[in-house]
Parts: sequence; C-alpha cells; structure tokens
Amino acid sequence: MKIFFLFTFSTFLLSAFEQAAASAHYDKILTHSRIRARDQGPNVCALQQVMGTKKKYFSTCRNWYQGAICGKKATVLYECCPGYMKMDGTRGCPAVAPIDHVYGTLGIVGATSTQRYSDMSKLREEIEGRGSFTFFAPSNEAWEQLNSEIHRNLVDNVNIELYNALHHHMVNKRMLTKDLKNGMTLVSMYNDQKLLINHYPNGVVTVNCARIIHGNQIATNGVVHVIDRVLTAVGNTIQDFIEVEDDLSSLRAAAITSDVLDILGRPGHYTLFAPTNEAFERLPRGVLERIMGDKVASEALVKFHILNTLQCSEAITGGAVYETLEGNILEVGCDGESLTVNGVKMVKRKDIVTSNGVIHLIDEVLIPDSAKQVIELGGAQQTTFTDLVAQLGLASSLRPEGQYTLLAPLNGAFSDDTLRMDQRLLKTILQNHIIKVKVGLNELYNGQELETIGGKLLRVFVYRTAVCIENSCMVRGSKEGRNGFIHIFRQIINPAEKTLHEMLRHDKRFSVFLSLVKAADLDDVLSRPGEWTLFVPTNDAFKGLTDDDKNILIRDKNALRNILLYHLIQGVFIGSGFEPGVTNILKTIQGGKLYLKTVNDTLLVNELKSRESDLMATNGVIHVIDKLLYPADLPVGNDQLLTILKKLIKYIQIKFVRDSTFKEIPLTFYSPEIKYTRITAGGSDNEEKLKKLLEEEVTKVTKFIEGDGHLLEDEEIKRLLQGAGTEYTKVTKVIEGEPQIIEREIKTVQLEEAPVRKVQPNRRTQGGAARRRTRLAYP
Repeated sequence: MKIFFLFTFSTFLLSAFEQAAASAHYDKILTHSRIRARDQGPNVCALQQVMGTKKKYFSTCRNWYQGAICGKKATVLYECCPGYMKMDGTRGCPAVAPIDHVYGTLGIVGATSTQRYSDMSKLREEIEGRGSFTFFAPSNEAWEQLNSEIHRNLVDNVNIELYNALHHHMVNKRMLTKDLKNGMTLVSMYNDQKLLINHYPNGVVTVNCARIIHGNQIATNGVVHVIDRVLTAVGNTIQDFIEVEDDLSSLRAAAITSDVLDILGRPGHYTLFAPTNEAFERLPRGVLERIMGDKVASEALVKFHILNTLQCSEAITGGAVYETLEGNILEVGCDGESLTVNGVKMVKRKDIVTSNGVIHLIDEVLIPDSAKQVIELGGAQQTTFTDLVAQLGLASSLRPEGQYTLLAPLNGAFSDDTLRMDQRLLKTILQNHIIKVKVGLNELYNGQELETIGGKLLRVFVYRTAVCIENSCMVRGSKEGRNGFIHIFRQIINPAEKTLHEMLRHDKRFSVFLSLVKAADLDDVLSRPGEWTLFVPTNDAFKGLTDDDKNILIRDKNALRNILLYHLIQGVFIGSGFEPGVTNILKTIQGGKLYLKTVNDTLLVNELKSRESDLMATNGVIHVIDKLLYPADLPVGNDQLLTILKKLIKYIQIKFVRDSTFKEIPLTFYSPEIKYTRITAGGSDNEEKLKKLLEEEVTKVTKFIEGDGHLLEDEEIKRLLQGAGTEYTKVTKVIEGEPQIIEREIKTVQLEEAPVRKVQPNRRTQGGAARRRTRLAYP
C-alpha cells in the first residue's frame, strides 16, 4: 500500500512538473505577478497600468523594475488572478470564480457588450449549449473603439453581419494560453477564416494582433479570452496589400525593381514597415534616383524594411532589436501609444494584419548602410570630417562604382588651428584619410600598408584591444556602405615623413640625447628602415650634466649603449593602442624591461609621464619623456659613473656593485633590409654553391619571381627559398661592394629587383685551382 502511494504521489509530481514545463510565456509572467502580490493575500496578481490609459499588463521584470511601460510611468494594481474572486471579510481572492457556459462566462469577465451582441445575434443559444469553444471576446472598450460605420453596419444587420463577426472570434475547440503557440494559425468558425496567433517572450499573446488582456476563463463548454480590439477578417498577403494600396506606389516600384515583392507574397510571418509615398518624396532626388538605379542598393533598401518575425504593436512594451531581411538590425520600441523605429516616432498606422504578416505604415524611408555611399555613412560625431570632404571637393572624387575606405576622425579631433589652415594643406590632410581600396575591420593586419588617394602609405598596427593606423587608433562604429567602409578614429592621422634620426636631428629638445646616440655609434640604427619604439629624454633630463661628465659617459661605450638601448624597443607601440590601466611589460634592446600603461590618456613609462607621445617616424615612433630611463636591476661598478647617474636619475635607487661591468651589446640586433636582384651559379656543382650562398648570406627569401626549374628540383634549395610568396625579399646579413661577373651565367634564380651591396671576394682553393663560384649580378 505504501509503495502504491509513493508511486501515485511521484506520478502526480512528475505530471505537475511536466505541466509547468509546458506552460508558455503568458503563464510564466502570470506566475511572477502572483509572486509580486503574495503580500496581498492568496490568488492576487500584480499588474501595471499605464498612467492616463486603461491599459493593464502582467509585466516583465524589466518593465516592473523600471516602473514604466513604453516609456510612460505605470502604476501598480492588485486584482484577482484569472479564475478567482474575492469574499467579504477575507484577504486576497480565496474563492474560485463560478464556472458557467461561455455565454455566462462573458458576463463573469466583464465582456458585457459581447454578451449582449451574442444575445442580439441569436448566438446565445449556441454558446450556452453543448460543445467545446474558444471565444476571443472583445472588451467593452474594444467595441467602443471600433470604427463607427463598421459598428453601425454590424448592429443594423445582427442576424448575418453581427452573427458572422462573432463567429469569426470563435474556434471550435478549447485552447488555453499554453496551447496558443507562437506562429500558430487557427481556423475560426466563420467561413474558415484564419486567426494568426503570436505568443511573445514578454507574455503577450495576440490574435490577429489583438492582445489577450484576460485569459483562461474556463467555461463548462470552453474557454473565454478577453481581447482589446474587435477582429477583422484576414484574406490578403502583404504583396496583395502593396499592389492595391495607392499610398504605397513608390514602395511598390522599389519592390518590383529589386525583385523583393514576390517574397512578400509567400507564406511566412513578416513585419513590413512600409514607407508611404510622402516618405519617398522627402528623400533628396539624387539619393532616390541613385538607389532606384542600382538593383543591389534598391534590394537592400526594401529588405531593410522587412523583419522575418511578426511584431504586433501591442506586443512591444519596450525597445528591442530585430534582424531585417537585409541582414542589419532595426530597433523597434514604443513611446506611449506610438511605435518607434530606431528611436524615432514614424509609424502612422499600426497592425494591418495580412495572411503572412503585419504591416505598419511609416512616414520615413529607412536607408540601410549597405545602400548608402561611403560618404553618407558618417554619423553625428564625424560631421566635421564629412562636411570638410564635401567642401573641399573630395566627395565628388568618391565615385559610386569605386571602392574606398574613409578613416574619419571624431569631431573633437579637429582643433581651431586645423580648421584655420590653408585649404590646400587641409585638403592634403583629408586625402590622407581616404584609402583607395575597400578594407573592412576584419581585413586589417599588423604591418599592413594602405595607400591613400594622395599617394601616401599608411601603416596598420594591431594590438590586443586596439587597431591603429599611424598615430591614431580606432573607436567603435565601423560601417560598410555600397562603395566602401568608414572607420572612426580618435585623432587626425599624421603620416610619418622622417626617420627617427631625422626627427631627433630637427628638434633642438633632443640635442643632448642625439649627441650620445652618435657617440655610441647608434645613428645607423635610427636611420635605417625598421620598426622601433624610442623613448627620448629631452635636454631637461640632462640638466647638471657637465662636459666632463659627458666625456666619461662617452668613453665607456658599453655603459652608454646599455643606457641608450634601454630606451629602444623592437616594434612600434602606439600609446593609445594600450589597454587603459593595464601594465604592459616590454623587453628593450638592452635586455631590461619597461613597464608601460596609459592612465587618463597619458602614457606612463616606469611610472614616469610621457610629455608627448605617438610622434610617428618612417621607421618607428617616439614617446617624449623628461627623465633618463635606467633599468633598476642593472648595477653600476664605477664610482664616477654612479655619481653622474645619481645627478640625472633621482626616481630610483641605483645599485652599486664594485667592479661590475656592463655587457657588450653588438649591433647584430638589427640588420638593414637588402633585396637581391639576381642570383646565378656556375659550374658543375652550381647547386652546392647556391646553397652555400643562401646559407651564408640569405636568412629567408620571401619572394621568388623567376628561376630555373632545374635548380629548384633540389629539396635543400627549396627549403632555403622557404616562404617565397608575393610580398618582398629580406636578408639579414649586410653585403657590401660592387657586383662582379665571376663566370659565365649558367643558371638563374631571380628575386625581386633591388640594389645589391656586396659580393664575396675572389678566392682560390689549395693547389691554385680556381673555385667554382656563385655570383650576384644585376638583371
């Protein structure tokens, strides 16, 4: 017996949990409303009523805690949950509402107008009798809001028109809210007309876009759901409506041109935000003509107005984003009784229900980015840039059939001094912000070079949390248009014009540092191509340094190089490319570590402020500091040097270890880039000689233009020519001297054309016989 009881009880619990799991959004929201009202007594539900209206909602958590619906303040009401009622002298709603047939239940839920019309139309006998019905009963307010002419026609012809209209609100089986699935189509009891059901995550359930405001009132012969409007028949598709609606002739033309109209005739659950003719007329003529003349743009335009979900206005109680058929998103929200699209009140008429969706008429044409020209993509924060591009005649050079990338600085990047510049100079600056190809954010990579319409090459630097071009880094907001991309930047981009060495030479602030660089034989490092980050102390950092002190420093070249190369890092690191507030540990050429971070847009180096950062050079970047840097863990073993460094460096304690010496730093850490023009080998063992040359002189060849196939049959030569692709050829050993013809050319491996700097001198083997030699020669 006990086992039987446990089995029965567990079966009951399982059934209860399954039923709860099967319950839909409406029932879950209703459960939350019960919980919110639990202090009011049993079976009480908390609702929100929009102030100034009669609209009530079982609210989502977001609306409840915001205390607002559609941006309007909402007051809290406590009412008996559906199916329950009050008893005199008791708290809450402890009594179950009486159960009656459908006709009697209409009175219980307060739908007295529908009850009266059921009586007038002779429907009463049917809904009092045997059967199982679902009645979507319009509230009294819904009948009052019905068009007066339609209302009069119904009441004047109660035996046919009114009877049929009420039958259109009925289904010949019981359907609770949990049974009303999103996207479901029910067949009404009038002429098999369709009833389109939508059940939204916020708990709203609609029937032909009429909201159920009181659901699940059980009757002996069915169930009653009270709705907020009178239902009208649905027969046409969205395509049918567009084809006959005179006020949508412009939309119709665009939909036909783009081959989108047929989509709106297919089965589905669409939402169309349909611009009226007046909306199209407000577009600039040139813009409309361009879009209509471009099938791709016109298709994007029309599809941008279509959602692949059915969104009735009554289901929208706050802002949400929806993907359009075009692929981008629309933000659909509400402001009181009005629908908003992308935050703008533009809906003139709501909820035109069709067999495959709903139409909302709007008074503005929505143009997606994909249908816009690249110059039209600029937002409110880039108007200075886009206005200047137009004023200086650069917009006309952005041809609709072309491909461009705009690097648009924020408005605040343009100082008054910049705007007062000579227009020719300002035009040159703007040209540096227009790339002559279309490059998306996901196509940018570190080390990439982009050519502007002015012929400048801009370098791309990719960091962990930032993408920068020259001195300026991107902010969010990249967009793709019909003929290009636009990327947003914090600052005006300043392409580099000089090398690091030239920048030091032309700025008097760095004269002392430059003299020490020269004394340490590091001029060449800062002059040649490369990618460096250099922290340059101004002359103020050397205050108190006498000529004798300077001479002592210069005499100890190892010490001087250690100090100076602690200011140099391999790679280009833009200050604004660092993640704010996070310490970045970078290894210097000297071997020590620098600790960099940005705080309040200021770059800190070992906690010292950079007075000026991101000065771009063709071979790197300079960050200006007013203190000499020194690795805290590097000891000094010389009393004189210690005294000098203590004069200059007071922010750290310098270690002293007597007789310790500085390590020698050979200049092998950098190698000038050299490109071969042609490599030839002669003699019977030409392959061996070519191998040896490649092993000794060429570290990696990254572009192979042309060569003898026989040479490349050797696997070792193939390995040495690894990576031969399409970029450039690089070697890491300096070659000097003039090319010499050694032997008649037999085989040729030709690489990218560039100057040749050295050929190994002629040598003879033991015994005096001439060696078979490999040579380098111009093509």
